[in-house]
Amino acid sequence: MRLAEKSIRTRIIVCVIAAIMLMGGCLIVTIRLNQRMLERIGGSYKTNAELTEFSTNLAEAERAMETYVEYHTFESIDSYYHFETLSDTSLSQFQMKPSTDKVMQKEYIVRQISETFFTYSRNVVSARRANNMTDVESWYGKSLRCYTMLQGEISQLNVLFMQKNAKLYNEYRDNYSFMMRLSIGFIFVFFMLILAVLFFSITSIMKPLADISTVALRVANRDFDVPLFNSTARDEIGNICRAFDRMIISIREYIDTIWEKALQETELREKELEMRELYADARLRALQNQINPHFLFNTLNTGVQLAMMEGADKTCFFMEQVADFFRYNIQQKNQTATIGEELSLVDNFVYIMKVRFGDRLQFKKNVPNEIAPRLLPRMTLQPLVENCIKHGLNGAKGIVVLTIESDSFFTKISISDNGCGFPPDLRRKILEAASSDSAADDPPVREKESEEGSSASTGTGLINVITRLRLYFHRNDVFDIVSGGTGNGTTFIIRIPNV
Repeated sequence: MRLAEKSIRTRIIVCVIAAIMLMGGCLIVTIRLNQRMLERIGGSYKTNAELTEFSTNLAEAERAMETYVEYHTFESIDSYYHFETLSDTSLSQFQMKPSTDKVMQKEYIVRQISETFFTYSRNVVSARRANNMTDVESWYGKSLRCYTMLQGEISQLNVLFMQKNAKLYNEYRDNYSFMMRLSIGFIFVFFMLILAVLFFSITSIMKPLADISTVALRVANRDFDVPLFNSTARDEIGNICRAFDRMIISIREYIDTIWEKALQETELREKELEMRELYADARLRALQNQINPHFLFNTLNTGVQLAMMEGADKTCFFMEQVADFFRYNIQQKNQTATIGEELSLVDNFVYIMKVRFGDRLQFKKNVPNEIAPRLLPRMTLQPLVENCIKHGLNGAKGIVVLTIESDSFFTKISISDNGCGFPPDLRRKILEAASSDSAADDPPVREKESEEGSSASTGTGLINVITRLRLYFHRNDVFDIVSGGTGNGTTFIIRIPNV
């Protein structure tokens, strides 16, 4: 079977493999040639680097010898032997015999002087070990003179190496430039050849697809009056043409219906989102506007009793606090308040409660001098303080503590009492009730209050606060209830995100 009669996939694979093989061979040859040239260029100044390393080791050995002569320490003698070994390794690469070549002769001189220097320095070390200071001074002076002479010879050898290496570098660089130009020309010729092969091969393969693409573009522009292919070919192109004919027929029948359904679904989705927002807003407003009439009547009765027992000034101040409290709840239209506004309301409420309970109630605030202007739903802190007062007194002296702390992530508000504690089952029920849609229909009860012959459930207030906080901040970790156990009090915790 000829290549033209094979499948499109096979023909494309054959063309691609042939192109890859040609290009790969070209690249491999070019890379190998360039790599060799780069290795030569990179090694041009290798002798200078090795000579510099030898000079450095030599200087370190001389410095270690001086340190040992002066201080007689183990570290200095160990350092001396270390750098002596490194220097001997470098010396093994230098010329061992005299030569007529200037560079090789200079290497031979450096090697001889270096060996003399190490002979003198070893004698210095041996004399210092024996504490023979006379021999130390004699050998030390010879080694210094030898070292000075050696450094001069090394500098001259370094210059000779530099001159020799510069010539080699220029020669290698010229060769590399020529090789690069040759490689670029070589790659360009192969690239054009491969491009021509691929172009003619793929053009013959893809021409039928170009016809399909033209028709598909007309269909994409909603022009469905296109001719059908009616292809009889048995390859992939033929299958595509027949499938395209069936698709054209189906599109003509259903395209208008699909667009109408898409528009209807979009409108329904927008209405659903709008209804969810309205429902959340209505639910938040309904929870926000709940008022405890039991507290209202108790407060008014307390005001009447106080008017009968005391003078008008104190009664006036008391009624002003009551008025401020209800004004905050009834007249404010905004649903949110700052922490400072909520604390002012708590101060009014605590004053009213102290008038009612007297010395039985003790309220403490641990609040920073400057509080960040964080927003939260109105009437959030007062219901929690009220709950702590109700269940913190418990027939004895009650202590309610309000604390505000801040870190990088949250502003934490804690309200705690020393009352009867919070049963774990009740805590779980209240938190679950706050997450349900019927949060306020049948709330759990913490305990029954019977001081004035009536019972009041405190579950509604807590569920109200938790639900409003979760709706406002759109997260469930903003509120928690921590109980110290029976008789060890309860702590309500609000975490306001610092965003």
